Amino acid sequence: MSTPAVTPPAPKSILDEKLEKSSVGKWGVLVFVGMLVIGIGYIATQLFGDLSVVHYSSIFPFLLLGVALLIALGFEFVNGFHDTANAVATVIYTHSLEPHIAVVYSGIMNFIGVLLSSGAVAYSVIVLLPVELILKVSSGAGFAMVFALLIAAILWNLATWYKGLPASSSHTMIGSIIGVGIANQIMQGNSGTAGVDWSQVQKVFSALFWSPVIGFGAAFVLFLLFKLLARDPRLYKAPEGTAPPPFYIRILLILTCGGVSYAHGSNDGQKGMGLIMLILVGTVPTAYALNHAVTPKDTQTFVAVSTQTADMLNNYVTPTATVGDAEPELEHFVSTKTFEPAVVTALQQEVTDIRNEVTLYHTLKGVPTNQQANVRNQMYLTSETLRLLPKAKGAPKFSDADNAVLANYRKFLDTSTKFIPTWVKVAVALALGLGTMVGWKRIVVTVGEKIGKTHMTYAQGASAELVTMATILGADRIGVPVSTTHILNSGVAGTMAANRSGLQLSTVRDIALAWIFTLPAAALLSGGLFFLFNKLAGH
Repeated sequence: MSTPAVTPPAPKSILDEKLEKSSVGKWGVLVFVGMLVIGIGYIATQLFGDLSVVHYSSIFPFLLLGVALLIALGFEFVNGFHDTANAVATVIYTHSLEPHIAVVYSGIMNFIGVLLSSGAVAYSVIVLLPVELILKVSSGAGFAMVFALLIAAILWNLATWYKGLPASSSHTMIGSIIGVGIANQIMQGNSGTAGVDWSQVQKVFSALFWSPVIGFGAAFVLFLLFKLLARDPRLYKAPEGTAPPPFYIRILLILTCGGVSYAHGSNDGQKGMGLIMLILVGTVPTAYALNHAVTPKDTQTFVAVSTQTADMLNNYVTPTATVGDAEPELEHFVSTKTFEPAVVTALQQEVTDIRNEVTLYHTLKGVPTNQQANVRNQMYLTSETLRLLPKAKGAPKFSDADNAVLANYRKFLDTSTKFIPTWVKVAVALALGLGTMVGWKRIVVTVGEKIGKTHMTYAQGASAELVTMATILGADRIGVPVSTTHILNSGVAGTMAANRSGLQLSTVRDIALAWIFTLPAAALLSGGLFFLFNKLAGH
């Protein structure tokens, strides 16, 4: 009786072997452990210093703070190993850097990008949330909101990572926020859309939509310029063996890997920061509701600007419009976007009340502990009213000079409430960097070998990375969230199209399906979790 033939396993590619053998490496571990120890020490020192002014009869708020921070940093950790694979894919695939060196290098550049970020993207994401939940973030519904959207984003990111799909963490977070907003309105018995600022969603979604289109087109053009100006035939061949690329293109690939990693940290790293600030405000408002770094001199300027703003608004007040309590009037306006003459009266009254409180306490740090959250809510609500007022139908048309006064006043409000302590940036940077070093392998092969019908060449890798870096840094400058994943993968596809090498339709289909289904899937997950957590909290 003959023995059946055993089919030998398919030979592994050199890249597969390198990915299997590679690890972060001894020196990489030492470098990052050193950063981790120093970072955790700094975070602990700053956090304990901030919390020294907080006094609770129970340890429950501190336990809640710890759990919430772990979940928020867990999202950034998942973001790191899910998204940053895109930044290291080209240098690993082209053998410009060994995997363990590339991953450590990318992790450090992500760290620096987070630390130097402006915070503008963080609050462009937060503004998508229902204002009534932000104002009541310390309530059960507020915590249900934060936990629901973070856990939903983590679950979807893990699912797409497990399948090796380069889906977008940005897209996931936006979907989760929309899901919470719609669920909140349905639970309140409204239409299901009033709690979502659809104009802001449209702005953010436009950035998420157009950035990969820009990535595809710009990489297409840049690759053609490469072929026109750089005639070295080695640039247009796929890597052979383990030989690194030509020296000059290797340096370019290493620099662009660092640039993409830095840009990823600067943009993506901010998405969790705003949520962490909501957690801090909800659990320990005494320490974080208001920006205690605002100086007495700035406070005096704020009082003067407030007086100027209140006097200017008086020119637009309707004499017959009366208001009993300004806050409910403004809350109704920002929730429904429906303007009535009483809104301007309420706005002027709120501006005057805030000025009087700041004058009474001299500095934001001097506001009594039991009033910190209330003053923050007044400032946040006033800022949102000023943001939405120009778009409201029937609202007064302010002159250019008066618009400048309002913009200057709102800037002071946002400085007082929309801030990010340095230790929060350090915590997010460590989580993002640690995630980079853990889970990068699955997506590298997809980027290098499965988007085009031919393997990626050196020039294609450089073109895609240059475009990705420039696009993300541009988005960071104007304060909108974009997806590193979508831009880089679109860039690689653009170079494949420019080279006429064809695209693997199965991979492109899977990426497109992940792009299409990410938003509704994340929205359904977060909406369902929000409903569940509210029920558990007794709401």
